[in-house]
Amino acid sequence: MTRDESAAIDAFERLGLTSYEAKVFIALQQLGSGTARDVARTTDVPRSQVYSVAESLEKRGLLAVQQASPIRYRPVSIDEAQTTLRNRFEREQERAFDYVEQVKRDSVEEETQEDIWTIRGRERVDDRVVDLVSNAEDRVLFGTRLPDLVTPALGEALENRAAAGVAVTVVSRDDGVRDRLGSLEGVTADLPPTNREDDERSGRILIVDDDGILLSVVDDSGGETAIWSSGSLFASVLIQLIEASDELR
Repeated sequence: MTRDESAAIDAFERLGLTSYEAKVFIALQQLGSGTARDVARTTDVPRSQVYSVAESLEKRGLLAVQQASPIRYRPVSIDEAQTTLRNRFEREQERAFDYVEQVKRDSVEEETQEDIWTIRGRERVDDRVVDLVSNAEDRVLFGTRLPDLVTPALGEALENRAAAGVAVTVVSRDDGVRDRLGSLEGVTADLPPTNREDDERSGRILIVDDDGILLSVVDDSGGETAIWSSGSLFASVLIQLIEASDELR
């Protein structure tokens, strides 16, 4: 078998034919027509197997059977074979992807994907905080115990949203944080509830509207890790839990 013939057989297999089916079809194209013996002499398919293979090819619409003695087989034209295989491929493709689309629709109906993200590194958290604040439409609540986490970009974003009519509140036990952000036009600065003690690992909390939240922690080396979610049921529920616990007002 030549390399080209082997490649052609592999291609037919990818189109759904078996190796024997491909070999018999190619042999009949070479012969024009022939008996099982003729086909067996042309290819390495055993004569006893040619009959069942030819029957399968007939069902696929790739050859015709002449009821003679002995039985003769004639392949359809190459153009007709291409059309037959192409149509079969398209039907199978449509059947497969119709099923996948239905499964996907069913999955969406049964369970909504919640986007909850983790980010590491202070600069990346800074950027995400500013991005979330900049997209606020109704309210922003920002809290931190660490002055280092109050960046100029954050201050600018808070002031811009306040100027746009968004209710902006900052909470912190640190006087410097309250003074710095509270001096911004339209920004209200308050102490957090007295019934809660600061956690030495807490970094910052950000609530945006009713469905955006970011929470971060700071490790012993000063590295910051945050989780955030926006426009999700998870964020909405977590915000409700936080506010119900009276940790922030």
